[in-house]
Amino acid sequence: MTSRAYAVDVLRVDAWTSTRRPDFAAVEEPLEIRLQGSPFIVTMRTPGADRELAVGFLLSERIILDADDLGTIRHCTDVDAGAEGNVLDVTLVGPARDRAELAVEARRPVTTTSACGVCGRRSIDDLVCNIQRISADWSMSAATVATLPASLRGAQAVFDETGGLHAAGLFDRQGVLVGVAEDVGRHNAVDKVIGAELLAERFPLRDRALLVSGRTSFEIVQKATVAGIPILGAVSAPSSLAIELAREGNVTLLGFVRGQTFNIYTGDHRIAI
Repeated sequence: MTSRAYAVDVLRVDAWTSTRRPDFAAVEEPLEIRLQGSPFIVTMRTPGADRELAVGFLLSERIILDADDLGTIRHCTDVDAGAEGNVLDVTLVGPARDRAELAVEARRPVTTTSACGVCGRRSIDDLVCNIQRISADWSMSAATVATLPASLRGAQAVFDETGGLHAAGLFDRQGVLVGVAEDVGRHNAVDKVIGAELLAERFPLRDRALLVSGRTSFEIVQKATVAGIPILGAVSAPSSLAIELAREGNVTLLGFVRGQTFNIYTGDHRIAI
């Protein structure tokens, strides 16, 4: 397995002294995703769970709709030296093949950064088209919501080494952590954790809540909505577009989930206070 921590020597400055010591940084490398052998997109990510990342990304792009659309997913071996493990080819079946061909024709391969998965999209209209409102009517208690950040933080193994990774966690109705992924990009972590559930054929995710580290962007709400997730929270703030999309998709959107407090921006009917 490719290491997700990069060893580096740092000069630690403390008050009036400085000490050189070993440390670790989060690994960031490019992943090229090919569809039917044709280059589609290059995204910057933390190596690991590449299959899940690709599946989650293709789901959010609506190129695949469920696990039945997937053929094979494999790392390419016919690549330049040094790129081994960083090129993934996905073959699709049925109508998904046609959607893949149209997607490849419609956009030249672009690079998305680990900070912003929306980069390279043709327009925001591509993201909002055909958003379906989530009808799940179950609720989670405020007390349970307050426990989610500590549960997620306790599962961030690579963050403990590097301090430089975001995380996304899936929780059941009782607040039990059932899936977690880490990556240098928030949107990648979300793709990984959702993609893992699709590959395991536990989909859609109508009975799950999603918590992400950092802020909530428009795209993260869009990914949650496509996956059918009714409750989405973050330890920081949502953007204005995130709030608008959550309202349109009937998603319960929570922000600043810290300690015993949090804000409910949309869908307060799903939080029992």
